[in-house]
Amino acid sequence: MTISYSWLKDYINAEVSVDEVSRILTAIGLEVEAVEKVEAIKGGLQGVVVGHVLTCEQHPDAERLHVTTVDVGSGEPLQIVCGAPNVAAGQKVPVATIGTQLYFSNGEEVKIKKSKLRGVESFGMICAEDELGFGSSHAGIMVLPADTKVGTPMAEFLKLESEFVFEIGLTPNRIDAASHIGVARDLAAYLAVYFPEKLKKLSRPSVENFKVDNTSNTYRIKIENSEACPRYSGVTVSGVKVAPSPEWLQKKLNAIGVRPINNIVDVTNFVLHEIGQPLHAFDADKIDGKTVVVKTCAEGAAFKTLDEVERKLSSQDLMICSATKPMCIAGVFGGVDSGVSDGTVNVFIESAYFNPVWIRKAAKRHMLSTDASFRYERGADPNITAYALKRAAMLMKEVAGGQISSEVIDVYPQPIAKKVITLYYPNIWASIGKCIDKEVIKKILIGLEFNVESENGRTGSGNLTVSVPTYRVEVTRECDVVEEVLRIYDYNNVEIPQHVNSTLSYSPKPDNEHITNLTADLLSGSGFNEIMCLSLTSSKRYDSLTTYPAEKLVMLQNPNSVELNAMRQTLLIGGIEAIAYNINHRQNNLKLYEFGNVYCKAAPTGGVTERFAEERRLSILMSGQEHEKSWNIAAMPSNFYTLRKFVEQLCQRFGISLDQLQVAELPLDIFTDGIACKLAGKPFLEMGVVSGRLRNTLDVKQEIYAAEIRWNALLQHSSKLKVTYSELPKYPEVTRDLALLVDTKTTFAQLREAAVKAEKKLLKNVSLFDVYEGDKIPAGKKSYALSFTLQDHERTMNDQDIECTMKNLLSVFEKNFGAQLR
Repeated sequence: MTISYSWLKDYINAEVSVDEVSRILTAIGLEVEAVEKVEAIKGGLQGVVVGHVLTCEQHPDAERLHVTTVDVGSGEPLQIVCGAPNVAAGQKVPVATIGTQLYFSNGEEVKIKKSKLRGVESFGMICAEDELGFGSSHAGIMVLPADTKVGTPMAEFLKLESEFVFEIGLTPNRIDAASHIGVARDLAAYLAVYFPEKLKKLSRPSVENFKVDNTSNTYRIKIENSEACPRYSGVTVSGVKVAPSPEWLQKKLNAIGVRPINNIVDVTNFVLHEIGQPLHAFDADKIDGKTVVVKTCAEGAAFKTLDEVERKLSSQDLMICSATKPMCIAGVFGGVDSGVSDGTVNVFIESAYFNPVWIRKAAKRHMLSTDASFRYERGADPNITAYALKRAAMLMKEVAGGQISSEVIDVYPQPIAKKVITLYYPNIWASIGKCIDKEVIKKILIGLEFNVESENGRTGSGNLTVSVPTYRVEVTRECDVVEEVLRIYDYNNVEIPQHVNSTLSYSPKPDNEHITNLTADLLSGSGFNEIMCLSLTSSKRYDSLTTYPAEKLVMLQNPNSVELNAMRQTLLIGGIEAIAYNINHRQNNLKLYEFGNVYCKAAPTGGVTERFAEERRLSILMSGQEHEKSWNIAAMPSNFYTLRKFVEQLCQRFGISLDQLQVAELPLDIFTDGIACKLAGKPFLEMGVVSGRLRNTLDVKQEIYAAEIRWNALLQHSSKLKVTYSELPKYPEVTRDLALLVDTKTTFAQLREAAVKAEKKLLKNVSLFDVYEGDKIPAGKKSYALSFTLQDHERTMNDQDIECTMKNLLSVFEKNFGAQLR
């Protein structure tokens, strides 16, 4: 939000500099993100001074040029070649000296340099109006009054004033400060506490002189939906002349970046930014039946807005209508057929209070965001509508003529009362951490326009009952009022205590945050980068998927765009989009991981927790080279087994061995090849090569290897992990190999499990190092080459022990699997 420094000082007559205002506003919660100097003329005419033309002679080689000598009050006169037909000796003229940057009215920029025109040197430029950046005349140079002092800066001669504007990062709860008076109120409250000598007065524009000239053009107002519109006010101004606004009004609006349109519309914008109340001006002659009706219209009704776009209305859109047709989407956008035009003579001014929820939903439905909707959807002041009307009507009379031709018509069936809150001083002091003087507390609240209803001032305690101004829609509890006190008192004035309090807390087991950090450390240490994708995605991404069907998507009712209209069902879509983005930016070698929640519909009826499911997952993705070529190592592309290595390391870190996983069906719409696993009978992991069809939707040509892990399953299993320590073995390991001929249906996992059961004491590890199927192997058979690691912790194994153990294992394989030793 933009606030003008000079405009702010219209309401708060205080001797505070721009820098002081910036510091104070930031300290009291209105963070100043930037302070910009706005010049009346771009460049501020720096380097342009008043000169006196001493001589003017014809150029020897150019009929249309003159050679002049000009006194600019800084030493020797300057020789300047000028092409203006009206240049003459004795004139006082604006001169741009060497080094001056000029910004012409047509947008051209010129830096004045020493030059030579037709053989004659020129040391400056005598300027026309358009060359100085104001006016459009280029008929000749600008001639100044004869008594103008030579050497006077043109900025001083023209009385140019620079403007400063503050860019304030307004938080959603502070809509009361979305106006110059709102900011001035906070600033005055602070100055009243700390610098009362600098604060002369805080004033609002007076409407005491508001006077109804006649009632010849009175309109009727009818509210059919009082829930959506608790208050609606209006007044008419007749006989106006629509024209450009006066300079002062245009200057105010231009300073804050609002484009002037005409005097009527500019007044409504001025009042909006002055006091924060949105207004709308209708051409009164276009209001059929001289009746304004506030109601909803039929579903699907067509309505053309000011931007010439025809929109389909919802039955939940609040509309401002005449007796026969809709004229405006209430609080959001006007209609093309009822607005003020150059031919408007009579104006009906609207000032209303609308239900924030209705306005917010309507604005989202139609993808519209206006200054009015910005304020209404956060909560306007319901008790300022009549004041704003009077202010606007008086300004319209001033800038557009006409007469106020009706009383203020105010329909307010159920006035909104101020909230009354009781504050307990001990609670204030405990919340702030400092005993602030009671008088200071009251002074702050009064400065913020809270009314003190009563006070019980017992020594050391007591309470204070205040009524909250209706412009503070978010202040509803004692703690909210305490925050207001602390905000103006300034957080920086609360000292850091000298003692430290500590609280013992016991984190749940397993500790989700701890396990997450361990996992992130493991993956980051392996060269992966963490990503964070949006939980919102496009429903189109799921149209062709069966594992995550589009029917199970949790759709948004009012999405910001069709690209973000659903909650994601899997992390893999966002991860692939991140890979596509990086590849488009020439980052082809990627190792990524993400922790995040996924969402889907669970049941058609019931509460929120029954109808929708939310699950936390971990995704791991690789693409491109695992590591790039170096002087001592060849480039190595990523592949499925590289990904599997990292996933196995992660599982083993938290006590999940391959023996505990059961094979499940792989989702082939996501992967073309890979593996899916269950843990304790429930889905746990899918990993593999991402399908080409899924990659093609995002125009990714290189292979992607991805895994998705159900985080809660891993987390629960990690609680069973017990880290034990044992003494380093004193006696050596022994390795023996067996080559076995087994049925093709026999798996390595079955052989390993049987070996572990048969020899629990001495067998430390079993690994598979070769698999062979070929011509020399009988049909239905395959050869497994197994390596066995044996170790006795009590003594060194001899050949007899080793041979006995291996015979026992071979016997088990022959008996259970019909294995044959090759």
